[in-house]
Amino acid sequence: MLYSVCGIFRLIDQYFRRFSLIGCAVALAFEMTASRSQLQAAVTSPPNVILIVTDDQGYGDFSCHGNPILKTPNLDLLHDQGVSFTDFHVSPNCSPTRSALMTGRHEFRNGVTHTILERERLTLRATTLAQVLKSAGYQTGIFGKWHLGDEAEYQPNRRGFDEVFIHGGGGIGQSYPGSCGDAPGNTYFNPAILHNGVFERTSGYCTDLFFGEAEKWIDAKHGDRPFFAYIATNAPHGPLQVRPEDEARYTGKVAEAQDQKGASNESVAKFFGMIANIDDNVGRLLAKLQHLGIERNTLVIFMNDNGGTAGVRVFNSGMRGSKGTPWIGGTRAALFWRWPGTLQPGKVTRLTAHIDIFPTLVDIASAQLPDEVLMQVEGRSLLPLLKNPQESWPERTLFTHLGRWPKGDDPNKFKYSNCSVRTPRWHLVSIAKPSQKQWQLFDVTKDPSETTNVAAENMEVVAELDRFYDAWWQSVQPQLVNENAEGPKENPFKELYWKQFGRPTGP
Repeated sequence: MLYSVCGIFRLIDQYFRRFSLIGCAVALAFEMTASRSQLQAAVTSPPNVILIVTDDQGYGDFSCHGNPILKTPNLDLLHDQGVSFTDFHVSPNCSPTRSALMTGRHEFRNGVTHTILERERLTLRATTLAQVLKSAGYQTGIFGKWHLGDEAEYQPNRRGFDEVFIHGGGGIGQSYPGSCGDAPGNTYFNPAILHNGVFERTSGYCTDLFFGEAEKWIDAKHGDRPFFAYIATNAPHGPLQVRPEDEARYTGKVAEAQDQKGASNESVAKFFGMIANIDDNVGRLLAKLQHLGIERNTLVIFMNDNGGTAGVRVFNSGMRGSKGTPWIGGTRAALFWRWPGTLQPGKVTRLTAHIDIFPTLVDIASAQLPDEVLMQVEGRSLLPLLKNPQESWPERTLFTHLGRWPKGDDPNKFKYSNCSVRTPRWHLVSIAKPSQKQWQLFDVTKDPSETTNVAAENMEVVAELDRFYDAWWQSVQPQLVNENAEGPKENPFKELYWKQFGRPTGP
């Protein structure tokens, strides 16, 4: 779970610059003005925007990143024809990343410290990316996974989305005590999907359904006003329910591979098959844009939501760690931006993060942010890097914390448990038991696999990053608004489903 320091902090004392929200707002406004002036020469009107986010796919689960088994030709096309980011970081888990995408700030400031138990709910005081784009004239739609609150007031139709086609909870068929849960009995095949407040009993595979519905909506909406389509698949997250023909592509090809939970070769074949299906759908989407004649005024962004899972034993790009850890392997993600005729292919090596997506799209849409929303945003606009991947990029500090401490417990007991501080050169990591502080330090410019702890030789660096971390931790405590939240007795999606179709009877 990441946090960024805004650009204005470079102008004042190195300590206080990391935590001045007023300064951050001023800097963001200044940077957006500068970025927009760079873009105006190439763009005459705001583009359509499609943001695709996959669930539990890792940085190594792409053939363009060197995976020796998995083939992703259409994702590779996005990579090759657009701007790709090689040091882009998200949160170690799914709903935290999604909350940062929607708000431009660290998930803890959104009250999101878990994926369940009401701690996945995006605070109602936040303004979402969809709300901002809608205010700038965009038509907005979400297709797939929301995972930022299932109670009525938290759902995307009240957070800026005009078109809503989603499952509940963190995944299709998942259900937990309290508010987080999907419609009863759902699987990845023929799931009941909530479509604009009404459940539809669908026919087909989940990923095909989400892309297919998005394409229908795009077909109907393109033209007078730009659109923002957020396609968030629940695949390839487990349970690994896959079309047989997709699994067959990799059956027998994953020699002696096991994921971090000890799963079999069969599991990896299913996982890769689910990604292959995503890749196919991306190919169909790109063909649709070309067929509609809107390819050159449509920006397609693709990313994954956390570190790798089932595929890491096959290929993890030389990284240490995976989903659910603060190591680089837990937070590094793919990020591709394709905008034919506007963005030239290139590769960005600068340190960037999920909180940068919001201000970048605000810039691209030429949206105007009120002061309170400027105060909310901590990320930086990526437009200078999209225009010139070698553009100067000032130093920044990012913070990660896994969260997920027991419900009702004191977060301060877990301050140093599964956390890290990252700068372009250094990565300070603590994998400690509650109430302990055990920092390890890695020079990732020389040791990207994080194999050698150099804390003893660089105690001044450890001390400085520790001070930054302590000040950041204290600053987010008032915003952990979901820690003592009480959920309903029954999942809202179940209640709504039973209201529509009838509650089951019998034992």
